[in-house]
Amino acid sequence: MSKIARVSLPNAVAYRGGQPMIAWLLHRISAIGIVVFVSMHIWAAFFLYAVAGTTGGVAEALTEFYEALPMQVFVLFCILYHAINGLRIVILDMWPSLYRYNREAMWVQWAIFLPLFLLPAALMILGGS
Repeated sequence: MSKIARVSLPNAVAYRGGQPMIAWLLHRISAIGIVVFVSMHIWAAFFLYAVAGTTGGVAEALTEFYEALPMQVFVLFCILYHAINGLRIVILDMWPSLYRYNREAMWVQWAIFLPLFLLPAALMILGGS
């Protein structure tokens, strides 16, 4: 029979995952962001073309939302992070002997991701497109 642990709530929910847990969480968040973005495109196209112009307002609202600058920057983050993290995971799965360098691979991932994200994001924000 198991004992009941007497742990306070803050200690029970305290984050102890480290860098791999953050990578896992960001990978899931970026996947959800990509799915939401693609779904919004599909719904906007559906409301614009399939429903004979009766719901053009919905299509316009969806289009305005996903064309907004914060959404574009978020989608850029999602696509780049998901792709680069996925590539890191594939490399580690293909060559299991490299898994001992997982933390170093994460730092390399961030070294590749940050310039690829920050430069276009800065151009989008400063350029206003």
